[in-house]
Amino acid sequence: MASKGGSKTTFDPHRVIQPIYTGGGVALDRTGRLLASCIGEDVLFTDLSAGLQLGRIEGDGESVTSLAQTPSASHVIVCSRSLSMYIYSLRWSDDDSQVSIIPELQKTLKPHLSPVITSAIDSTGTLLATGGSDGGVKVWDIRGGYVTHSFHGHSGIISALHFFEVSLEEQSLISEKNKRKGRRKSGDFVNGIDGSDVNLSQHTTGFRLASGGEDGKIRVWDLEKRKSIATLDSHVSIVRALDFCAEENIIVSASRDRTAIVWDVATWKVKRVLPVLELLESTGFLQAGKIIYTGGENGRLRLWESDSGRELTEEQEAANEGASIVDIISYTDLPFLLTVHADQSLLLHSLGPLSSFESGSVISPLPLIRRISGTHDEIIDLAYLTLDRSYLALATNSEDLRIISVNTTAAAPSEIVSKDDWSGGNYFGADAALLQGHEDIIICLDTDWSGHWLATGAKDNTAKLWRIDADNNSFTCFATFTGHTESLGAVALPDSNFLSDSDLSINPLENPPPFLLTGSQDRTVKRWNIPDVTGKSPRTQYTRKAHDKDINSIAINHSSSLFASASQDRTVKIWSVEEGEVQGILRGHRRGVWSVRFAPKDAPSIAAESGLGSSSRGLVLTGSGDKTVKIWSLSDYSCLRTLEGHTNSVLKVLWLPTPILALDKDASSDGTPRRSVASQVASAGGDGLVKVWDATTGELACTLDNHTDRVWALAASPSPRVLVSAGSDSVINFWTDTTAETAAAAAANTSQLLEADQQLDNLTRRGSYREALILALTLSSAPSRLLSLLTAITSTSPPEPGSLTGVLAVDEVLASLAPAQLLALLRRVRDWNTNARTAPVAQKVLAVLVRSYPPDTWAMLRAGKGAQVSDVIAALAAYTERHYRRIEELVEDSYLVEFTLGEMDVVGVNGHISVDNAMDGVVV
Repeated sequence: MASKGGSKTTFDPHRVIQPIYTGGGVALDRTGRLLASCIGEDVLFTDLSAGLQLGRIEGDGESVTSLAQTPSASHVIVCSRSLSMYIYSLRWSDDDSQVSIIPELQKTLKPHLSPVITSAIDSTGTLLATGGSDGGVKVWDIRGGYVTHSFHGHSGIISALHFFEVSLEEQSLISEKNKRKGRRKSGDFVNGIDGSDVNLSQHTTGFRLASGGEDGKIRVWDLEKRKSIATLDSHVSIVRALDFCAEENIIVSASRDRTAIVWDVATWKVKRVLPVLELLESTGFLQAGKIIYTGGENGRLRLWESDSGRELTEEQEAANEGASIVDIISYTDLPFLLTVHADQSLLLHSLGPLSSFESGSVISPLPLIRRISGTHDEIIDLAYLTLDRSYLALATNSEDLRIISVNTTAAAPSEIVSKDDWSGGNYFGADAALLQGHEDIIICLDTDWSGHWLATGAKDNTAKLWRIDADNNSFTCFATFTGHTESLGAVALPDSNFLSDSDLSINPLENPPPFLLTGSQDRTVKRWNIPDVTGKSPRTQYTRKAHDKDINSIAINHSSSLFASASQDRTVKIWSVEEGEVQGILRGHRRGVWSVRFAPKDAPSIAAESGLGSSSRGLVLTGSGDKTVKIWSLSDYSCLRTLEGHTNSVLKVLWLPTPILALDKDASSDGTPRRSVASQVASAGGDGLVKVWDATTGELACTLDNHTDRVWALAASPSPRVLVSAGSDSVINFWTDTTAETAAAAAANTSQLLEADQQLDNLTRRGSYREALILALTLSSAPSRLLSLLTAITSTSPPEPGSLTGVLAVDEVLASLAPAQLLALLRRVRDWNTNARTAPVAQKVLAVLVRSYPPDTWAMLRAGKGAQVSDVIAALAAYTERHYRRIEELVEDSYLVEFTLGEMDVVGVNGHISVDNAMDGVVV
């Protein structure tokens, strides 16, 4: 898009933060780096250390019911509700410039008659176990893609599976113990493949598979003899997790009956019952079986001593509703545990404190290394933090406030974290902090000029002021503002740097903003005086009944002398900050006003479209549910511009930072060149679009389209000039201003085209048609030049013998085109063939192409997304037939013309003689 007057007209989504997990299965390789997770119907591969999305497997249209990945990340198995199971092999790309994983489908199978609920892979990565809702368990060879075992015995859904191996020594002890007892235990004999009794004591290997079901029973299957060797029946609810410890020769099971049970593998008896007293979803062993971990509905990772059954971790308060643990992933060699939560967050817990664990001691909860948000859900509002704009605060449809890092100078992905250090994660988009304190969903937020003070408003009728000290990783609540009777819809902090010559400009962390403005659904606006130190209760300076309906937005001007409030009552009111008195009312919107913003201090004046009105006192920008954006004058509170273009409500408006433009030639009064400024605004709408407007002319500069749902939030950074948008699709787009780069590229492209055109003219004038055609084929943006060249070639007189176009060298070029060039030329020929004037040239070129390429070449051509080569050929055939019919009609008409001309010749001769005779008579 062309740039006018220095306006920003092109933006590129330079960075995009997208969800990596939206619920369902999660799998991790043994290195702890490659995470496979479910994104709706798809499976996404992510490098946890760098936050890079490495690859994606497109789904089959149904939700994923089970996901498993081999420890070496060689294969991934996806089961969906369509009853299909897909086995993919994974390989790393050969491109060093961009690391990625390429999944290749190996097998598509129908494992069960019902959906696969759970799956597990053994430690070698060769065997896969699947459990369905039909109560059946199957074991598969992953590389071969075939069934090796099929077990039946459960009466309901299979909810847990785990491979393990009993040592040969332990197996011998079990056999001897059974012999000494002299009797056959339950499960020692089962029917073999041929129906005969198979004795457990004859086992020579110890490969086992444990399965748990919704019937509360655990069955242990021997993979060598294809039979059940034990049934463990002590749980009274669904079994959710199983794990085995080879050192202690025990199994632990976790159930939703609020207990975890430790089983002795030698006797298959209960060794210990852990009264966890919460619905459990996962369990496992640590420290060679000395410690058991559990996780469930309380959302807390808890540790237990396996010998005594005593809880090791201190008592922990239950997490917020919706943050329950749904899975825990661990490997022996990894220094952390990965907990997966119902709110789609992933937490890495350090195992370091366990290295000094002593029996009988009580330890603190395992320290949190990192928090990874699988998805940010619906992003309602956002704001930049800190002076260097290296952090972003997100209000994500929850009571917790998320802080993410957007530091563009972060280390390269390969340098972020070493092999043994998992305290890193300092990549773009990484979670930096989670601020907890509100009791209901956070709706709005705002920051002061420094970005170190953040105000939030929530549905719990309160506002909070947070102190942001990112350098020291300190994010604390400084004050809580209580007084509104309904949900808060707007908060605003002054954006001006008070007392810039004092300590405030040097150390903003020690100088909170002087006041806070809040607006609520109770239709009132309050001004709060912020205390100098934490711990003091903030006081209300005044409360005003502001509007007749909910207040959606509040903004303060650059000098902190005025503030504006926007409401669902379709009006915007301008107030004095000190007295809280109405200075003016902006009327003109036909629906509720969602957003309001004052123009920055350096914004240029704007004249009204009618030529009347003034903006000398400042400007106000509003966005409304009537799909329009309006610019208002503070001089007379009139509307100067109405910007139309959105197809849904305008939810957010923003003045973009003024770009640094070229200096004007005219000097100012002091002799220095005057700098040209351009005023631009951005608007976000319920139509999922972000639009950038030229505020001076009211013209649309560009439309940014990379969202799939409504856009709620906008923020801007002046250097570099970046526009951030986020909304209901959980995607955060960072739009970088690329106007200068686009203009430079366009200028360079124009220069190259001019040079190529001149060279083409020179070659054509010299008669070097071969070189001219090769050059013309590369100028895909100039089809008229190619047509002119081919017209000149086909008009060559006399044509060279044996050439269809008239020049043999041109025939050779047309017969040796690359597939992309052939397809492009075929499309040009199709267009030329529709015109009777250019059809002869098209037919001659088409004749060369048809005779030069076999049918296989045409069949292999790919026309691109949404297009077919057959459509191009069909269009050629249709117009060619029309041209042939036209020629046949001309030939038929030519017979009549020939007959008429012949008859006219006879009449003409006779008449000529008669005239001569007559003239002769007259002369005489």
